[in-house]
Amino acid sequence: MSESRSTRRDVLKVIAAASAAAATGCAPASGGATHRASRGAAPRESAFVSATPLGALWETRDPFLFCAHHDDRYPAGNERLGPDASLAGHDIGSDFEGVDGWRMYHGDVVPGFPEHPHRGFETVTVVREGLLDHSDSMGATARYGAGDVQWLTAGRGIEHAEMFPLLEREGPNPLELFQIWLNLPSADKMTAPHFSMLWGDRIPRHVARDEQGRETRVTVVAGTLGSARPPSPPPSSWASREGSDVAIWTIELAPHATWTLPAARRGSNRDAYFFEGSTLRIDDREVERGHRIELRAELATTIENGPERSELLLLQGRPIGEPVVKYGPFVMNTRDEIRQAIDDYQRTRFGGWPWGRRDPVHAREQGRFARHADGRVERPA
Repeated sequence: MSESRSTRRDVLKVIAAASAAAATGCAPASGGATHRASRGAAPRESAFVSATPLGALWETRDPFLFCAHHDDRYPAGNERLGPDASLAGHDIGSDFEGVDGWRMYHGDVVPGFPEHPHRGFETVTVVREGLLDHSDSMGATARYGAGDVQWLTAGRGIEHAEMFPLLEREGPNPLELFQIWLNLPSADKMTAPHFSMLWGDRIPRHVARDEQGRETRVTVVAGTLGSARPPSPPPSSWASREGSDVAIWTIELAPHATWTLPAARRGSNRDAYFFEGSTLRIDDREVERGHRIELRAELATTIENGPERSELLLLQGRPIGEPVVKYGPFVMNTRDEIRQAIDDYQRTRFGGWPWGRRDPVHAREQGRFARHADGRVERPA
């Protein structure tokens, strides 16, 4: 389980004490390469640049800001949709240690992230297993999971809650998701908030087989791969800009499968996060699980899997190339803009909170759905 303690904890720090106007620049990812070269010379120019340990925070590069991998093995749920288990050892209010294999995060009854603000960027939340209940200051709400993706443009400011209801009372409630923070260019940082639902049955999968028939399956959340074209991202997203080259894919390889990742645009940043499996080779470089692999986007990349099923998350995009100044849940271009974000949030609460509690969840029997701010309701097929 990987989780940004410094960034995700800071989300609620602003709510509790937003009087400070401190701001820090976003430092570029760094760290020495960790890999073993295989025997023999590479037959062609290699796309491999480096491999660095993932650590608690998954480092990302422009246009991405942050990636959290939540992987919690929750127990059976109680009548309040929280864990039917002792909370002893859990630091309620800020529980990130993984006692018993799961975390309450900032929840005190239901695990998750109660009411908190964002400004100046987007969140792309990919729920691979389990369910998430969303509520926001626009009046929108949703329950999604089982491969669904929510793409939220915070823009000029939104408050939302992300809670993890434990619906199963007789068995475990596993949860696995990625939350990816994608920056907005300065021209769109104050756009109106917007969220889109990408239901799992509408997200395309690209399936390839090598000469031995071993399968590689790519889930294409953003970008295109062959004929796999996902639903469009929100209109003000950097991913909607022509030439942004944004791709968000998960890549699953069968044991010993070989697959060639096609080349992308020169100048784009491309990183693959190896989070499941044992070992694989990237252009004849052996890499162990638990590494971020930096690649040259303009070159095709041969991936040869090891003896176990492997999975990687691919994040790719043309850099925005603008200054990044962050303070917890606010990401702007200057320190003055951060101070203004804090002032605006203190004054307006980004529209206020229309829900009766800071950690709203839906009824146990509620299925997956999304109700938008205009009242429109959608459901998966």
